[in-house]
Amino acid sequence: MGAHPQLQRRLSTTDATIIGLGSMLGAGVFVVFGPAAALAGNMLAVSVLLAGAVAYCNAVASAALAARYPTSGGTYVYGRERLGPWPGFIAGWGFVTGKTASCAAMALTFGNYMAPGYAVPVAVAAVVALTGVNLLGITRTALVTRILLAVVLATLAFVAAAALTGPHPSGAGIAAAGASDGGAAAPGGVLTAAGLMFFAFAGYARIATLGEEVKDPARSIPRAILAALAAAFAIYLGLGLLLQNHLRDGLLAASRTPLLDAVLHSRLADGAPLVQAGAAAACLGALLALITGVGRTTLAMARERDLPSPLARVGVRHRVPFAAELAVAAVVILLLLSVDVMTVVGFSSFGVLVYYAVANAAAFTLDRHPGYAPKWLNAAGFLGCLLLALTLPPASLATMAAVLAAGVAGRWLVLRFRR
Repeated sequence: MGAHPQLQRRLSTTDATIIGLGSMLGAGVFVVFGPAAALAGNMLAVSVLLAGAVAYCNAVASAALAARYPTSGGTYVYGRERLGPWPGFIAGWGFVTGKTASCAAMALTFGNYMAPGYAVPVAVAAVVALTGVNLLGITRTALVTRILLAVVLATLAFVAAAALTGPHPSGAGIAAAGASDGGAAAPGGVLTAAGLMFFAFAGYARIATLGEEVKDPARSIPRAILAALAAAFAIYLGLGLLLQNHLRDGLLAASRTPLLDAVLHSRLADGAPLVQAGAAAACLGALLALITGVGRTTLAMARERDLPSPLARVGVRHRVPFAAELAVAAVVILLLLSVDVMTVVGFSSFGVLVYYAVANAAAFTLDRHPGYAPKWLNAAGFLGCLLLALTLPPASLATMAAVLAAGVAGRWLVLRFRR
């Protein structure tokens, strides 16, 4: 790794925690509770707990590995170091392709919130602007994330106040797909809801991908990952319980915008525009962290020539992987302009689970395991990823399997050509 230009360690533990929390409190927190309640019924809290347990297993595996290998790339690097080039490549390829599609979907969601009639141009403008922020240096990324996260947290606090003050409307007569949020749910529904909740706060991997830019990484990265996950878990569980109590009798399960509906059905209904602004800020915060994480993984893969080596270029002034950042932005914009990104983003869920499965397998091979990440927890995390993968729609599984197969075939051909 020493032959490549290195990034600079400019992020504190607080900065890394904020970037991780900003990734987890994206647009998902504004929409996930409705479909999760429709699937889990009155066991919504159980789904949150299950998702949190799997997320914890994955988070501590990432934390232990990041402390051991404090460089850019996250599980791509850990897989290569602990399991070999092919597992590392599969993790990196799944992350880069899946999360690039997620970037496009997040940008389009922001566009739909801000200007529904001009969603694509607004989404493209957001990608350009946030890429510009990233190119100014990682400290600028952390500063903008801090501002956006403050807006999101203020919005969530306002929604919680609205849900507490009531009045609590009845949803009688509203048809909801699956179980109502006041009724029982099948175990399969609880597991599927847990899968939805898991993907809503799985952004802690962004901290690990920034391992080369965090001060005192062996100490700071584990603390940042665990702090961000604990905060996100408390927020999701608390909001879930409040919304279930406030939007009763199927109203939560039928809602596509549960946080907005919670405010509209309260004495604080005049504050609905604040929720819309908070959702837009959450989209931008998650998009900023996504672009940053994909760029760093792209950098790591280019260093090992698993992606074109020019993508490993690092700027002299701001010490950012400008070539990787620009390439990611270009692909995201191309997706926005050429395809319906909402129809292809589903496969990213499978890519994320592959990514974390490799992380758990890599952590399992460590000679020493910190107290917060015993070996058995790595095995539990690996099995948890497989279990959640089985709950995904078959189309998502098939699409990501094809993407992974294309990446494997491409790498095999390149290796043969080099020989």
